[in-house]
Amino acid sequence: MKPALIAIIAVLAIAVGNFVFYTVDEAEQAIIVQFGEPIGGVISEPGLKVKLPWQQVRYFDKRLLVWDGDVTQIPTLGREFILVDTTARWRIDDPLLFLTSVRDEAGARTRLDDIVDSVVRDMVSSTELEEIVRSKDWSVDVEELDPALAERGDVDLEMQPNLGRELLEQEILARAQGSMPRLGIELDDVRIKRVNYIDSVRKQVENRMIAERQSIAERFRSEGMGRSQEILGNMERDLRRIRSEAAREAEQIRGEADAEATSIYGEAYGADPEFYSFFRTLESYRALGPNATIMLSADSDFFRYLEESQPQ
Repeated sequence: MKPALIAIIAVLAIAVGNFVFYTVDEAEQAIIVQFGEPIGGVISEPGLKVKLPWQQVRYFDKRLLVWDGDVTQIPTLGREFILVDTTARWRIDDPLLFLTSVRDEAGARTRLDDIVDSVVRDMVSSTELEEIVRSKDWSVDVEELDPALAERGDVDLEMQPNLGRELLEQEILARAQGSMPRLGIELDDVRIKRVNYIDSVRKQVENRMIAERQSIAERFRSEGMGRSQEILGNMERDLRRIRSEAAREAEQIRGEADAEATSIYGEAYGADPEFYSFFRTLESYRALGPNATIMLSADSDFFRYLEESQPQ
């Protein structure tokens, strides 16, 4: 057989194989479609499969899929406008019903947008904000809070939620499942990812929080200044007391020393008055200096020792 003929036969075999054989992955399930209509049942076993050339294969994921809703502005029961971001987990439960109702995953997400968003809006608009952001076991010790926070009138810190975030999400899931028509979809879970105020309200809340923080800071500064003045006052009082006691003690010591010195001088003078007079005179001479000039009378005691010191 000629090589060219062999090549043609191989190409034809590959082309026919592509139209006849197909594979199903472990994470997939498939339905055979003929002229736009599903034929047979759901093929969920993985492996190599065979179909007719004019038939098509539609694949559907077995795994858990993610739905993320748009961030929606919703008013709560207390008329606080908030932004709610919701997500859900779902899977294709009945591929045949799924194919005939929504066709594909894009169609399923569109239906989920309508159903889940509607339920979330109804639930949030009929629920207080505290119920949305707090859990069922919410508890807070008001006495341990900062006084500025504990005295806020716009938030009830002691209110115990009837539902809480977890039970609210379970109620949303139950209502969404009940409101969902036969789509071949199993809704596994619905969660509120994020809750926030709208921009205008968030700015007001931020300004109020800044004002509260500044008020607390000013109170701390005032208390600190008061404490500082008290400490400085106590320090100044203690300093004056220490100085006064030190001056009194110094005067007392000085007085005692003068008294003792006078007593010593008296004893010394009493022991030998002539020597004491001579000693004091010598001290006076030393105080005059080498170039001093002094005029004395002939009978002066101050001059007497100088005269007696001259050789005869």
